[in-house]
Amino acid sequence: MSKRHSVAIIGAGIGREHLDAYRQLPERFEVKTLCDLNEARVREVLSESTEVQSATSVDSVLNDPSIELVDVCLPPHLHFDLCKRALQAGKSVICEKPLVSSVSDADQLIALTKQTGQSIFPVFQYRYGLGGLQMRKLIDSGLAGKAFTGTLETHWNRGSAYYEPQWRGTWAGEQGGAVLNHAIHMHDWLSFIFGPVASVYADLATRVNDIEVEDCAAISLRMHSGALVTSSITLGAADDTSRLRFCFAGLTAESGSNPYAPAQGKWTFTAREPNQQEKIDDLLNEIATPAASYMGLFTAIADAIDGNPGQEVTLQDGRQSLEFVSAVYASAREHKPIALPLTSDHPSYKGWAPP
Repeated sequence: MSKRHSVAIIGAGIGREHLDAYRQLPERFEVKTLCDLNEARVREVLSESTEVQSATSVDSVLNDPSIELVDVCLPPHLHFDLCKRALQAGKSVICEKPLVSSVSDADQLIALTKQTGQSIFPVFQYRYGLGGLQMRKLIDSGLAGKAFTGTLETHWNRGSAYYEPQWRGTWAGEQGGAVLNHAIHMHDWLSFIFGPVASVYADLATRVNDIEVEDCAAISLRMHSGALVTSSITLGAADDTSRLRFCFAGLTAESGSNPYAPAQGKWTFTAREPNQQEKIDDLLNEIATPAASYMGLFTAIADAIDGNPGQEVTLQDGRQSLEFVSAVYASAREHKPIALPLTSDHPSYKGWAPP
């Protein structure tokens, strides 16, 4: 039986988009509070709203027994501490990417969820949309078959104006560059479609902006299945484009170029053997358009809390994403492939930032 889940959003930047999505799911969620140190920004986001309270104190949110879920929408370097505090206060957590700043931090949160009985749901909203659901159904049906290769493009345009906030473009504030903060959603698709990563070889560069962290990358991956994947990343494109292309024994799948919603838009699924195209098309025609982006993510979270898990992004998914990021930075620094999974004695287990 589903019920309404009470939420407090911490951070009124990307939190604005979260609020819009929750408001479109009134039977599943009630946003009680929007909290931000910038009171003027909270007032602007809420405008004429009367159903959501404003707050400038995280403590007031954590001490409110009526709040079930804390949605963390703060800069990355603040995620770990707030996730810990929320769990210890008896709240479950939804947390924007990147979840935390090391695999070690993720393991500490996993341990804390077991101690408290609460949950953490990382935010990877790019999974959710018709194309993503179609891709999964084709794989699960067996029509896709053996995975051969994949290509990921994250070609966006980010100039000096984007880096005006002092925390952006720094290791201390953002914890990383384009690999961590822009392409992380596309790399989540690797596990979503192909399963776990076996090894990573990465070359990173800072070529577009005068910042501490990388804004270009070329990454080569081998999956545990044997599939080979390449990822091309830049913040120096003329426009914003994200594109996915997957080649399987049974078909080739390609997304559109929507930069922030690759699971949506028009996908093409082309059979390698023409006599199989009808089977592919028949399956696709049976799939109804699902809730997409944040609405899809939050619907899956509500379902999981209500006892119907399976479509949500799990804490283990978040950990796997951080393990991949750790391997990328280690590979670029050491100029060699890095095998996964990382062990606790690996130099990057406790953080990927340079010493």
